[in-house]
Amino acid sequence: MIRKLALSTLTVAALCTAPVMAAEGGHVHDYAFSFEGPFGTYDRAQLQRGLQVYNEVCSACHGLELVTFRSLADTTGPAIDADTLRAFAAEHEVSDGQGGYRTATVTDHFPGSSLENAPDLSLMAKARAGFHGPYGLGINQLIHGMGGPEYIASFVTGFTGEETEQGGAIFYENSAFGGNVAMPPILSDGLVEYSDGTEATEHQMAQDVAAFLMWAAEPHLVQRKMWGFVGVIFLVLLASLLYLTNKRLWAPIKDQAKNS
Repeated sequence: MIRKLALSTLTVAALCTAPVMAAEGGHVHDYAFSFEGPFGTYDRAQLQRGLQVYNEVCSACHGLELVTFRSLADTTGPAIDADTLRAFAAEHEVSDGQGGYRTATVTDHFPGSSLENAPDLSLMAKARAGFHGPYGLGINQLIHGMGGPEYIASFVTGFTGEETEQGGAIFYENSAFGGNVAMPPILSDGLVEYSDGTEATEHQMAQDVAAFLMWAAEPHLVQRKMWGFVGVIFLVLLASLLYLTNKRLWAPIKDQAKNS
């Protein structure tokens, strides 16, 4: 009986700690992002590269209307300096509220999607799940995350080259999606030139923009982890104090019971 229980426990633990790939028949690659795990943090250089990929490639169709330009200065984010940030914001135009457009300032939000069928990417890393498995105590999700960034990186690199025409429109086969999509392949080696000298391969750009979109969806991830860790320490100390207090209060009674 004990042996069966132990084997069952090990089986459940194995299922919870192994990432189950992909949704709906697609394949999602398990990338090793720096922000994963209970102590993971964002890689500032990667976020800056991801911002560049988004700005030069993705923003042609997709928006980030829930993200403000000034948030790019966050020390746990891209940490863009003030002068660069003002110049970057000035490269964009936003609605003036009167049917026209004006030059953006650092307090403005990123523009929305320029195409009606192009989804906004502000929360895309949270809206997609690349890994599925038994939720249980959340062990799989704690170790591997929900897989949103992995799904994004796998999606933009998952085009097989196969095309299908339906109703006069061209659809492209994508291995991460597990079917055909209207979005064409957008990344290719050397598409952008990184200012830090990193080689801009297709997979490097995919990981960089996925990490940036994760930060866009979870800008306070590092702070939440820090306060969560502090909370766990506080609870451990509190539980220890309660245990010692309980022992001290009941010790005389237990001694009296032993001597009687």
